[in-house]
Amino acid sequence: MFAGESQTRPTHRVGPKVVDYYLLHHVISGHGVFETEGRVHALGPGHTFLIRPKRLFSYASDADDPWRYRWVAFAGDRAESLLAEAGLGTERLIVDTGPARAPGERCREIYDAFRARSPSASLEAAGRLHLLLASLMSADAERAEQPPMADTHGEELVRQVIGYLSTQYAEPVSIEAMAETLGYNRAYLSRLFKRHAGVTPIAFLTRIRIDRGKRLLRERPELTVEQVASSVGFPDALYFSKQFRRAFGATPTSYRTDTLRS
Repeated sequence: MFAGESQTRPTHRVGPKVVDYYLLHHVISGHGVFETEGRVHALGPGHTFLIRPKRLFSYASDADDPWRYRWVAFAGDRAESLLAEAGLGTERLIVDTGPARAPGERCREIYDAFRARSPSASLEAAGRLHLLLASLMSADAERAEQPPMADTHGEELVRQVIGYLSTQYAEPVSIEAMAETLGYNRAYLSRLFKRHAGVTPIAFLTRIRIDRGKRLLRERPELTVEQVASSVGFPDALYFSKQFRRAFGATPTSYRTDTLRS
């Protein structure tokens, strides 16, 4: 068993890769995306996600609000049954503990036990792991007893789409491919996203790309407009300039010039 914690940098990515042990992450703050077995999950504070042995996975922190998490890695003959008792396993890899502080504290205690380097560190950490799984089970049960919020399915879909687009915007994103990855019909996904977010997925993607392009123009003066456009998912620099001017009332070149002067 081993443990740790990390405040990640924006867009920090791990994987795709496999490991030969169980790996639990608990998100303390910030946001990110976890992908495994063909599904993408947008996660935030209070979420705990499980990585299973020999299963391909990747995860990445949000560009604007990178997550901070604590993690615990473990193996053993009883690992599968202990996770099952806590409600985690093949069919369920994520627990939303909400505002509960206990899971994060138990992760920290496991980390602290190893840092102390005492002869009893492994035994203490093993005991704390049982308490961690118990805290996940308790927090999950408490949230299950709370009255359901209206249309949580739509809200979850919006979170998934935002998480996906926020990490994939620089690639040639296809709404059809995204819908298939997330497990939704394309028309249904687009309709529900617009109902909750107020814009279509394509419009939201364009806005992300324009905003990221604006940041690069400001922070990376050595890049040409063509390079900036390509870096944020616009293969056509003229189209990028057109969309940028529509959004901000200035061309990329004039915006950069004004920014550097100030």
